[in-house]
Amino acid sequence: MGENETKPGQLASSPVMQLIGAGRKLQQRLEGELAELGLTMRHLGALGHLSRRPDLSYSDLARRSGITTPSMLATVRALENLGAVSRADAGKGHPARLEITETGRELLGQVRAVVARLDAELTGDLPDDQRETLQSTLLTLMRPGP
Repeated sequence: MGENETKPGQLASSPVMQLIGAGRKLQQRLEGELAELGLTMRHLGALGHLSRRPDLSYSDLARRSGITTPSMLATVRALENLGAVSRADAGKGHPARLEITETGRELLGQVRAVVARLDAELTGDLPDDQRETLQSTLLTLMRPGP
């Protein structure tokens, strides 16, 4: 076999393929839990960004989330319908200010509890040193690359 040819099973044992598979499985679990709260990953992203930076515009939110501004407008409208976000008009010529409501903060608290439970399920059987190594390795892998 040549250098670039793969052996049977080689792809399945690839760390890249294993991480993609694990990520998809975990994302499906989280999405299911979010759906029970009336949220999607997109909603969660917008809420998270707004909780840290309430001064973000729709365009800023869209850029940070990797979606179009019209898609973010729809996302924010859905969050407004849930009562998680309110929009305060800043006056003529100024963009509306988006604010997380008490309901939005409660939703984020519920999501934190869900994530903590999923984290415990994923790493609960690992000794502390292995859990720390896993977290450190994942952070290293997530760093922006060339």
